[in-house]
Amino acid sequence: MNKDSALYYRAHVFCCTNRRPEGHELGCCASKDGERLRNHMKKRAKDMGLDDVRINGAGCLGRCASGPCVVIYPEGVWYAPKNESDIDEILSSHLRDGGRVERLMLDNRR
Repeated sequence: MNKDSALYYRAHVFCCTNRRPEGHELGCCASKDGERLRNHMKKRAKDMGLDDVRINGAGCLGRCASGPCVVIYPEGVWYAPKNESDIDEILSSHLRDGGRVERLMLDNRR
């Protein structure tokens, strides 16, 4: 008997919306439009019928200097989208079509 259950979501996307005090040396994704981009991603994923994809806000993902950051699991692919067009490209190329948007990908090493 398989002890693993079926995946509830095919993909789980975490969008950093962490907020630090203004002027913090590390910066924060919220000040780089992280919340607005997360909201856009949620709406567009729904519009595209990506019902098996969950878009969530997340606290700090530890990649502040590259933010705003998005990580997609189970693959563990990191992106740094800067605008709504970047989000749309990630949704269509990665989450719908199974490819990657290399120009937006972050190195997975720290």
